[in-house]
Amino acid sequence: MAKKILGFLFDLKMNTILHIDMNAFFASVEQRANPTLRGRAMAVIGSEHRGVVLSPSYEARAFGVRTGMTYGEAKKACPGLVLVPADPAKYSHACEELLRIWQDFTPSVELFSIDEAFLDVTGCERLLGDPIRIAIRIKERVWQETGLTCSIGIGPNKLLAKLGSDMQKPDGLVLISSDDVAEVLEQLPVKEICGIGPNLTRALAAMGIRTCGELGRAPLRQLTANFGVMGERLQDMGQGIDDDPVVTLAAQHEEESKSIGHSMTLTDDCSDISMIERHILQLSEKVGRRLRRGSYQGNTVSLTLRYADFHTFSRQKRLRHTVSLGLDVYAAARGILQDIRLDQPIRLVGVSVSGLTKHMAQMPLFEDERKRTFVAEAMDDINDRYGEFTVTWGTLAERYRHERVISPAWRPEGDRQY
Repeated sequence: MAKKILGFLFDLKMNTILHIDMNAFFASVEQRANPTLRGRAMAVIGSEHRGVVLSPSYEARAFGVRTGMTYGEAKKACPGLVLVPADPAKYSHACEELLRIWQDFTPSVELFSIDEAFLDVTGCERLLGDPIRIAIRIKERVWQETGLTCSIGIGPNKLLAKLGSDMQKPDGLVLISSDDVAEVLEQLPVKEICGIGPNLTRALAAMGIRTCGELGRAPLRQLTANFGVMGERLQDMGQGIDDDPVVTLAAQHEEESKSIGHSMTLTDDCSDISMIERHILQLSEKVGRRLRRGSYQGNTVSLTLRYADFHTFSRQKRLRHTVSLGLDVYAAARGILQDIRLDQPIRLVGVSVSGLTKHMAQMPLFEDERKRTFVAEAMDDINDRYGEFTVTWGTLAERYRHERVISPAWRPEGDRQY
């Protein structure tokens, strides 16, 4: 079974992939930074006023507090729960610390999210030892140098490595060998496989497929009839087959971004157009900052709104010219808003720019354009040095900041570093 860890002779002919999953990452980083939180039931939240639990500590999980709970649900489960607003700067710094450790073992590191990574250690055995020894050494260094713990799964591919890291939390180490795959997957619920969410789980259940063993044996014709080209991928997942390679950060940076955007959940549902425009300006400035940092310009601006009843919709506007300044993005997004008749108060606002080109900027011809570009560059320099919105427009003087939630798209460098 998967729990065979010690005394295992690993097949040197197969790929060796590690999946590292940091345990209660946001909560653990907060406990590391604030000793008074250690050993206490606490949870990291996105906003002090509304939202959901982002990361409960394991002390809180013992009371039934789970990620995604509302504050009321979490407090009901654990009346003494301490709520701590998220601090993305702490988590991105901790991720950078971890990345340096992982890259000491192999350059083939794929940052899957801010608290997860895949490592391809194929061929490293002669230098670093067998995969289990490599995983143990990683866990030891992570603990010694950061004070954090992680769970590691080892497998012949990313799918099985990630499955392994989920099987013994916290601080676990699970190896799934090629010989173990059939036994491990036979009775495993399909929802345990990364990539099979609630909707897909229900659709498979309607077909009488509830375990990975059943999924792997399902007729391919039946799967493709229900899920199209995804059917073949689903059958492979049920059999533990995954050819997806580990994509390094360098390779990720070579991929051109298709769009750059930000969204935020408002503290209170809002019908005040001027306040909504204020949030749009804030988001547009953040989008503009990332566009300029990545040397991008875009010609299509999109505005996303979510009503209080969670109905979400987007509208976009294609421009005659490309933009990278926050005020230009704001002008387009504000124009979109003015053409929308709001039926309900707004819960979420998002702004994005697509139709991107890179390194295509030209020297502005007119004095007014040159001044605007100079001002934006000067603001970027100050905000890069002293923090977001250190210098901003008067409309944002009260510093309505972005919700303190870090995006899954975050990366420690490049245009996704924000």
